[in-house]
Amino acid sequence: MRRPGFTIAADGSYAARLAPRGEVWCPERWSLDSPEPYVVPLPLDQPEEPDTEVLPLADGRVLVHRLADGRHMFSLLYPTGPGTGQLPLGAVETAELTLLPPSPSGSPAYALAPGERSSSVWLVAGGAFGPELVAQVPGRCSGGVWLDRTGRMLALDQHLDGRTKTVAVDLERGGEVSPLLQIGDDSDDRLLLADPGSGFVLVRSNAPGEDRIGWGQLGSTLPIRFPEGLRLEDCVVTPFAIQPGQVLNPEACAVALRIDGAAGSWAGIWSPQRRGTQQFAAPYGWLGSGLWSPGQELLLPYVTEDTPCGLARVTPAAPEPECLPAPVAAEPGPEPAASGALRPVPLQQALLTGRLTGG
Repeated sequence: MRRPGFTIAADGSYAARLAPRGEVWCPERWSLDSPEPYVVPLPLDQPEEPDTEVLPLADGRVLVHRLADGRHMFSLLYPTGPGTGQLPLGAVETAELTLLPPSPSGSPAYALAPGERSSSVWLVAGGAFGPELVAQVPGRCSGGVWLDRTGRMLALDQHLDGRTKTVAVDLERGGEVSPLLQIGDDSDDRLLLADPGSGFVLVRSNAPGEDRIGWGQLGSTLPIRFPEGLRLEDCVVTPFAIQPGQVLNPEACAVALRIDGAAGSWAGIWSPQRRGTQQFAAPYGWLGSGLWSPGQELLLPYVTEDTPCGLARVTPAAPEPECLPAPVAAEPGPEPAASGALRPVPLQQALLTGRLTGG
């Protein structure tokens, strides 16, 4: 699965994307933790291919993943005055490989190489001697969600024996694998997003009889809920950011959504307490992703001819903006729940100390 075209570091400090410059492609780095965001192009003598992947590190460097002659090659780019510095990191020879989301620990970067019988997790930046194989997981894996703030526990969607279930991979125990999300025996269950602070998670499952988005809490024995507010008729709903800072009240976590329909693409905000979904027009030139600020505003990056690096700000508590389409009313009746429950990660019990498990 390819990462979105605009990737944000786990701490929100930087972002990176492959940007068009005339008829060629060029990596660029966005600085997001300054009073005003700004962009730094990172051009090289050779333009990038359109399938090149880029990923920001917390130290300001940008990891680049290129495919050439069947080899997946990795380099770090960084600004050097008027030019761009490049540090080659080595290569991995495999059929498929894609970068995983930025690690919460900041500097390491990982990639996933899916195979028909097993999948490999590679440390591609931050190792001592180039790319290192750190985990081998049975089945064909996809996705990738970090479950803690240290970059130790990684959730992967594992397709095995005809079903897809989410498993947790402990990167400090040689890639030890344990079950994480198994809603029903015959359902396909995938983890979409997780907030390590509150344990709030979003999942996608066909356990309710059709493919639905649901929510739960890591470590809780309560069933996954599948609210109507995340089920919009004739639209594709893609969650992309969970509001942090709700450690003692996970049900207050707001979720940022990209909504795609016949009218185009727009944005939304949903939370278990809201029950309905606040929908609003995204800024012109929106890059389809975003992040929550420390002040609990939703920041939506956009690019126009006049604004090469823009952030639109949305406050969930503000009056409902003009919606596309009309706002979804609060749904009546109880939310459907899956027959099973989100199960805790056995290997992560020490990491869950002090976390509220109700919800």
